[in-house]
Amino acid sequence: MSAEPPIITLKNAKLTFGVKPLFVGLELNISKGDKICLVGRNGSGKSTLLKILSGVLEPDEAEMYVQPGLKISYMPQEADCMECPTLRDVVLSGLEKYDASLEYKADILINTLAIKAEQQTQQSSGGEVKKAMLAKALISDPNVLLLDEPTNHLDIETIEKLEEIIANFSGAVVVISHDKMFLNHVSRKTFWLDRGLLYTNNKGFSFFDAWQEQILDQEIIAQKYLNKKIDEELEWLHKGVTARRKRNQGRLKRLQALRQERREQIKQIGSVHLEIEEGELKSKMVIEAKHVSKSYGARELVKDFSIRVLKGNRIGIVGPNGAGKTTLVKLLTKKLEPDEGHIRLGKNLTEAYFDQNRISLNPKKTLWKTLCNEGDHIWVRGHFRHVVAYLKDFLFKPEQAEALVSTLSGGEKNRLMLALALAQESNFLVLDEPTNDLDMDTLELLEEVLDEYEGTILIVSHDRDFMDKVASSLLYMKGDGTIYEHVGAYTELLEKLKSMPKKENKKISKPIDTKQEQQPKRKTSNQLSYKDKRLLEILPLEIEQMEERIRKIEKELSEDTDLYLSNPAQFDALTAELETLKRQKDEKETLWLEIETKR
Repeated sequence: MSAEPPIITLKNAKLTFGVKPLFVGLELNISKGDKICLVGRNGSGKSTLLKILSGVLEPDEAEMYVQPGLKISYMPQEADCMECPTLRDVVLSGLEKYDASLEYKADILINTLAIKAEQQTQQSSGGEVKKAMLAKALISDPNVLLLDEPTNHLDIETIEKLEEIIANFSGAVVVISHDKMFLNHVSRKTFWLDRGLLYTNNKGFSFFDAWQEQILDQEIIAQKYLNKKIDEELEWLHKGVTARRKRNQGRLKRLQALRQERREQIKQIGSVHLEIEEGELKSKMVIEAKHVSKSYGARELVKDFSIRVLKGNRIGIVGPNGAGKTTLVKLLTKKLEPDEGHIRLGKNLTEAYFDQNRISLNPKKTLWKTLCNEGDHIWVRGHFRHVVAYLKDFLFKPEQAEALVSTLSGGEKNRLMLALALAQESNFLVLDEPTNDLDMDTLELLEEVLDEYEGTILIVSHDRDFMDKVASSLLYMKGDGTIYEHVGAYTELLEKLKSMPKKENKKISKPIDTKQEQQPKRKTSNQLSYKDKRLLEILPLEIEQMEERIRKIEKELSEDTDLYLSNPAQFDALTAELETLKRQKDEKETLWLEIETKR
């Protein structure tokens, strides 16, 4: 425990939204150099507390002390920088007053986080914007850093850089995150916000599970001693925490068995006995890809890739942002045609696709009607479930079944979307970044559901702990078109990759330089074909037209909130067109960028 006096103190803090107080009598201390993780269920008030500490939000009541001259920097969960023209402008906006002599600080951060500085903010991916927001929070050299879900949309390389930045940061850090491994690495102190109370543990997140269970056990004993009935929420918390821990052991054994099974399948496919096993493999075949390649302009995302995915496999797809993970998913599910090679899907394949950014929820519908438009039962994985019982599986209270979707918090909406996606009848589940913005309870719930799922799963995620627990094998995309399959945990793969680059660079750097010296005039990179020159002329106009149509559709959907009910067919057509236009725009922008770079 730090011997230094606190630099921030909060006492008797009270904040009420609506009728029910979010917290009453909340107290905390932050000392210089503290590395604190703030955890709790969605809706418990974590982000709100961070806003109070940053000064963005005033509590109803509180005694708050902030050391004079203390500089606090706050990075919100949602991007608040979209008015900045470029990502460089986003970084520079973190300076209290613009000073040209301080631009070197932006250059250092841009280089450290590999930010595409001159890229338009409005056209940047979530990961690129998040990196710029991190740099914005750091550029002013703060004494206290408040980070709300900083790892969302970031790839592993950037997450590891952020871990290093926090480790070397001399000031105090308070971070909210669902990424357990990230919290294990960066935290030395834990704040747990639970039902209006804040508990403090002077140990990092790696000790959280045991500490949480100890607190809940003590509370149950106290309640029993006072002859009070344990409320449903506490009962769920205790049963959920202890039961999950016991189930985790069984899940780990099953996952290890699946990994061993995948190793044997890969051996079979590559062995001389392939013809003997062919009948069995065909009957279990879900995806067969042979010598698949896909490029956008000069950029090769997938190069001569072959794989056979069998029933029950859980294939994770990992790699840096921009490596082509979503492109690979679209190729393997035949939503995108390869330039070369062949892809075949198994018969009677029923796909369910989960991407929390693409599932529309009607804010004017109740949770009940969202899941079950008629009656009171929903068909889930082979049997009927009462809609209230199914909602309870996803941590909703019975009385919330009749609540409007518009009343839910962001995390609760994520849970509802997850419930909606997983209720679909399927034998093939595709999960594209399912962990973004999900709280830890929902992540553990998702892990349980996937453990019970009997079909085949394809997952894209940067969450190391999540992938360690659900994927039987991993496809690592380096970013140069090559794809490597690893059977085992994500953390094992990362350790293996860290030891590889130096050896590889020594081997390949010489031959590449030699070829360049021997054939310097054979083909220069800035020579454009007629087709490239033509595309360079027409692509900007096509992109502009697409952007205009996207704006019109988004405006129509936002203005006519009843369209979902009044004209479902038109609503479905517009949302489908919007998704197609966004995908095509991304593809055209990537192609234009590649040609422009070549030029």
